[in-house]
Amino acid sequence: MHFHNKYLAEMFGTFWLVLGGCGSAIFAATFAGDAGINIGLVGVSLAFGLTVMTMAYAVGHVSGGHFNPAVSIGLWVGGRFGFAHLIPYIVFQVLGAIAAAFVLQWLVTEAGTTAAAEALNAGAAPTLASNGYAEASPGKYSMEAVIVMEVIMTAFFLIIIMGATDERAPAGFAPIAIGLGLTLIHLISIPVSNTSVNPARSTGPALISKFFGDGDSTALTQLPVFWAAPIVGAVLGAILYRLIVSGASPVEKTAERVEVREPEYRERVEYRDRGDYRDDHRSEYRDEYRTEYRDERY
Repeated sequence: MHFHNKYLAEMFGTFWLVLGGCGSAIFAATFAGDAGINIGLVGVSLAFGLTVMTMAYAVGHVSGGHFNPAVSIGLWVGGRFGFAHLIPYIVFQVLGAIAAAFVLQWLVTEAGTTAAAEALNAGAAPTLASNGYAEASPGKYSMEAVIVMEVIMTAFFLIIIMGATDERAPAGFAPIAIGLGLTLIHLISIPVSNTSVNPARSTGPALISKFFGDGDSTALTQLPVFWAAPIVGAVLGAILYRLIVSGASPVEKTAERVEVREPEYRERVEYRDRGDYRDDHRSEYRDEYRTEYRDERY
């Protein structure tokens, strides 16, 4: 598979994450149409989780399904990802986020009527659901509180990702665990920082809202926090997973297998080599032994 396939997969995956997550916050969180429908905090949190889950199933087999510079860095620290692809992954993830934010900005400007404009989330639309602290925080939380929240949430996100994709984890369920993990993270931290845990997700809306939106530079000036805190959290999560979660139990199990099987195997080989064991039974016994060993081993 060519490298550009991986990079495009990361770009489209991050595009979908920002479009679906931030778009739900802008257009559907407080939508007040004729039916008075709105999805609120729970709906927006679920939207972010669903974007990651769906794209992990769609293109995760192509690129690994990071869609997040902090995740790529954390997986590199955790020994799951090579440095050769790290910078291109980050570049294409940011490009995907910027492209999605540009689409969202265009859609916001297309709300030409007063009724359509009023149906938008007045808090999210001007900044495209950017992240922020102090006055830019949904709950007016301080920079220190936002940093702590972002570090902790991203650290646990990495632990979830590394645990769900571990070779000992049930196969095929990793995107579900990761998507639900991101949903939970948003349920906890949207009131504090509007939830980043993803520098690309923060960068796209901050840049586009500044240069193509209302021109407010707050999100852009606060952007370094939403790069530094998630990256620190991702590195911390990767280290914690390697030190704590991936313990010695697999080694102990392997040692136990060798201890039990080796004498049995030697005994059977000796018996098979005896002269009074007829040739017509050798292949039958060998096949039976191999089947039994394979079933017990795997």
